[in-house]
Amino acid sequence: MPNWLLPENIADVLPSEARKIEELRRLMLDNFRLYGYELVMPPLLEYLESLLTGAGEDTDLRTFKLVDQLSGRMLGLRADMTTQVARIDAHLLNRSSVTRLCYAGSVLHTRPSGLHATREPLQIGAEIYGHAGLEADAEIQELALASLALAGFPEVRLDLTHVGVLRAIIEGDAAALKDEARLYLALRAKDVPDLQELTKDYAPTVRDALLALPNLYGGIDVLKKARETLPDLPAISKALAELAALAASAIDRAEVAIDLADLRGYQYESGAMFALYVPGLPNAVARGGRYDHVGEAFGRARPATGFSLDLRELARLLPTAERKHSIRAPWGNAPELKEKIAELRKSGEVVIQSMPGHDSELDEFECDRALVLDDNGSNWILKNLG
Repeated sequence: MPNWLLPENIADVLPSEARKIEELRRLMLDNFRLYGYELVMPPLLEYLESLLTGAGEDTDLRTFKLVDQLSGRMLGLRADMTTQVARIDAHLLNRSSVTRLCYAGSVLHTRPSGLHATREPLQIGAEIYGHAGLEADAEIQELALASLALAGFPEVRLDLTHVGVLRAIIEGDAAALKDEARLYLALRAKDVPDLQELTKDYAPTVRDALLALPNLYGGIDVLKKARETLPDLPAISKALAELAALAASAIDRAEVAIDLADLRGYQYESGAMFALYVPGLPNAVARGGRYDHVGEAFGRARPATGFSLDLRELARLLPTAERKHSIRAPWGNAPELKEKIAELRKSGEVVIQSMPGHDSELDEFECDRALVLDDNGSNWILKNLG
């Protein structure tokens, strides 16, 4: 095997693609700052027990694990930055007021999330801590939609769901509570036969409500159908009201859909959740939601909601950027030449000096002008190249 081959679903990012990713990263982080979000940079690896605190089983399975050569303790390479940022809020910042944090960095997965997905996503996201009201959920949802709009995706579908619906349905049924993990998997896959088998011994009202969930998807009118179909419980009424408010806040910015069986992230989410879809990608390009109990695992319960997306996956959907117009200049140490090049670069021009005896092969730049001496050989001027 050639020694330059990379592991499966791990790839180098070449110049034109790297530029797209970096421009998206800067664009989104700058926009986060306009909303008042502060940038944090968690470490790539942590002690395993800290990294997985408050995370679900999915995160555990996706985490690379290794032994620390200094302490002998188990370390984990982060598969998701959300719990790391929650730890920073809970222990390092330790604020009592509302805190807005954002982040961007590579994460590693033991297995790809999809057929062509990378195992090294570049995750970017934003989180709000300290406010339990729907205002925080609405802001995070707005920020996620604004991020995709800035990236050049005007057509977006917003899928909404709420973990409180399932939890309210099974709360009073011991058999259903025992099967909670299996119910989650069956609902997520919309596996009705498995759901029928699982629920055969449940209380009739619980069984009927669970079997109704896979069919409660579609437009906003699904919420009306859900109110008529599901048990009249305060927690369910509250969850549906929250979904209605979030749907109304986004109706003019995205196609809104409701799917009460889409419970991806159910294990650590605690309220409303959303997923964003764009043309050209079957999977969600961004996911977000409320996860109030994660901070409790760090010894300091804080309401929390946020979203994240993979910049590498997003950039792959965008067209290749046009090559940037640039200036070719000769190599030399003449003070007049160096002064002219510095002046051009200061004005925002890309100036590429040719190394002696070499031609330039560039993916990102197109040299359409050259820096040359005038006819008198005394001044450096720009000449258009044909």
